[in-house]
Amino acid sequence: MTRFRLAPACLAALLSALGVGASAQTCRAESGPQVPLVVELYTSEGCSSCPPADRWLSTLKGKPGVLAAAFHVDYWDRLGWKDRFASPRYSERQAQVQAAAGARFSYTPQVRVNGADWRRWPALPDALPTSTARIALQRDGEQVELTVKPLATTSARWALWWVAVEDGHDSDVTAGENGGVRLHHDHVVRHYGSIAPWRGALAQRIAVPERGEGGRPLRVIAVVTDDRGATVQALQLRCAP
Repeated sequence: MTRFRLAPACLAALLSALGVGASAQTCRAESGPQVPLVVELYTSEGCSSCPPADRWLSTLKGKPGVLAAAFHVDYWDRLGWKDRFASPRYSERQAQVQAAAGARFSYTPQVRVNGADWRRWPALPDALPTSTARIALQRDGEQVELTVKPLATTSARWALWWVAVEDGHDSDVTAGENGGVRLHHDHVVRHYGSIAPWRGALAQRIAVPERGEGGRPLRVIAVVTDDRGATVQALQLRCAP
C-alpha cells in the first residue's frame, strides 16, 4: 500500500476547500487612510419617536465609509415596556457624552456622528478626513487582538471604545408608547467596552463572542477618539457569514 503525507499548508488548504476547519475563527481587518463616519443612535423600544430613527439606521447597513451602532437606553423601561436590548451601561454612556458636550439632559432618539451631536439626519456629513492613526483588528476565536499605531510622532492622548453589534432583530411591542407595533432593529449593541486614555501605540486583547443571539454573527467596531471625544479613526471587523 502506498502511503503519502500532506504538508501542513497543503492540508489546511484542502480542509478549507472542503469546508472543514478549526472551530475558532480567525480573520483580520485594517483601517484605511480616511476616517469613516461613526453613527451612534441612542434609542428605545419604549419611545414613540424612535422607530423612524431605527428604520433610518437600518438603511446604513453596508454603506461605504459608515459604521453604525444602536445603543438602547433603559430609562424608558419604567413607562410600560421593557426593552430587552437596553442596558444601564448604555444610558450611562449617553449621560457621560452629554455631560462632556455641556448638554443639560439626554434624549431619544439622539444621533451622534464622529463624537458630536447630529440633528440633521437622515443627511450625513460628506467629508471623510485623513486619519492620523491606523487600527488593526484580528479575531482568534473568542479573543480579538486590537492594535493602534500613530502614523506620525505625536504626544496626543487617545482613548478607545468598542462595541459588538447584531443585525436582524424584530420585536412585537405589546405595551407602552409603541404598543401593538412590530419594530425592526439592526446594528444593535450587545457588548460594549472602553480603554482608558494612552499615548503612543496600543496593543490589547478583548474578549468578544463570535456569535450572538440565535447564532447571529457579531460585528466588532473599534473607535479611537481624541481628548475632545472626536473620532480619530474607526474600524469594523466582520468575520462570520
